[in-house]
Amino acid sequence: MPPYPGPAAADPQPQAQPMAPEGWFRDEAPEAQAQAQAQAQAPAPDWAPSGGAAWGGGSAAEQTAYLPPQAAAPAGDAAEQTAFLPPYPGPGPGPGAEEPAATAAPAPAEQPAGPVGSEIPGEEPAYSPPTLAGNTLRAVDPAQARAEGRSPIIDPGPQPAILTAALGLLLAGAAAFGDLALLAPLVALQALTAAGWFRLNGMWPARQGITLAFLGALVADAAVLALDDPYGPGAIIGTLGAWVLLTLVLQLRSHADPDERMYGLMASVASAALAIVCAGYLAADSAAVSVGAAAVAVAVFTRALPLPTPASVGVSLAAATGAGIAVGGLTSVGVGGALVGLAAGVCALIGLRVAAYDYPSKFVHMTAGVALPLAAAAPAVYLIGRVVG
Repeated sequence: MPPYPGPAAADPQPQAQPMAPEGWFRDEAPEAQAQAQAQAQAPAPDWAPSGGAAWGGGSAAEQTAYLPPQAAAPAGDAAEQTAFLPPYPGPGPGPGAEEPAATAAPAPAEQPAGPVGSEIPGEEPAYSPPTLAGNTLRAVDPAQARAEGRSPIIDPGPQPAILTAALGLLLAGAAAFGDLALLAPLVALQALTAAGWFRLNGMWPARQGITLAFLGALVADAAVLALDDPYGPGAIIGTLGAWVLLTLVLQLRSHADPDERMYGLMASVASAALAIVCAGYLAADSAAVSVGAAAVAVAVFTRALPLPTPASVGVSLAAATGAGIAVGGLTSVGVGGALVGLAAGVCALIGLRVAAYDYPSKFVHMTAGVALPLAAAAPAVYLIGRVVG
């Protein structure tokens, strides 16, 4: 048999040591010991290994001489012994862990970064320069527009102007059929005014304030309808005073900060006042209501046309005056309709400018932008209508 090399730490040529008989390590019968000695002294058969050594005798080196050779354990430290093993990534981070992770998945393609507020990377945001000449696009992000220094004035545009014109013509037509017919479009105007003013001031949701202002408007309408025509203004002013006191009491019960309570008080009082003042259409003469509402409708629609600002304002007032003359000729107002139309047109443009202030949203344009021109014109319609009537 081939030689069997020992471990690396041992002698490359170990010296043969005599092997003790097996009988030394266990108690055996004398017959068994004698038989074992006789077998050891017997001549070796022909197939025995060279050197005459029997299978049970000889030194350890002689007994293992024909065993197949085995590779000795490599000498050295642990790093050398494991040099040919496949790498195993450990659980913790390391220099080698980042490289497999980098090669495991391809890096995503870089996208060009666009400015804040743009929906598509790399493209400009959907802003248009705020103008006063009927802008249809508006700043979708007021904070970004304010940071970029854009104009805080954004006109409501043609869509709210069409709704205002439709509501104004509806008021003008309903006034010819009496106060009860006028009540339906008037209530819609008061609801839009109450909701739009709170949103215009950045207070949303404000359900309690909107409900309170709208309830005050309904009380004013009921008071005007219940009293005679000469007492209509008194009913409106009395309702307004009572609602200011009620709003003050409710704000005093609030647990908010003093600054927030004051801000909420002013917004609630203003919203209630505008909604209640709309009841002036019920207190005014029906002919004056028809003239004034028609003038507001024409003025707001003309203001939305794409014209320069000075020309747009002049054309709007001229159109309101012309509408007052035309409608006044069909009613008892007569030529005095020109004055009613001009006053109503001025108030309508003021309300439209208020609805366009401080980066208004689309919701503000569709509520306050529709209602404020008509709400602001209600006192002028009543007062000028009394003068020319």
